[in-house]
Amino acid sequence: MSSTLGALTGFVSWTLVLLILMEAIRTQLVVTKRVPPNGFTPDNASLSPFMQRLARAHANCIEGLPVFGGLMLIALVSGKTAVTDPLAYALLAARMVQSLIHLASTSRLAVSLRFSAFSVQMAIGAYWAARLLLG
Repeated sequence: MSSTLGALTGFVSWTLVLLILMEAIRTQLVVTKRVPPNGFTPDNASLSPFMQRLARAHANCIEGLPVFGGLMLIALVSGKTAVTDPLAYALLAARMVQSLIHLASTSRLAVSLRFSAFSVQMAIGAYWAARLLLG
């Protein structure tokens, strides 16, 4: 398996892990009757700050997947994984770090670190896009 395919699978899997975590906590809240089954909003606004951050971390993955995953998919189908392979796992690591920081805190430092992790992803994505477009 190429690094690109591994990182793309990891990105999708990480998004799924966050979703499973959110739904496991929501299920526990329903089973213990702390929240009615229809008492959830997409952003978890009525729940704990952690649950709100979890919803945003998951949404960030969903928002980034078409962009970064799309670039990896383009490289895979066009046979140009030589462009994406060297930085594929760095992109995945930056995505996971961004999510983990998001789950941990919204302090000034955490937000700055989270943005730094996102900036790494944007830089890698821009580099890939340019290399894939220009040859």
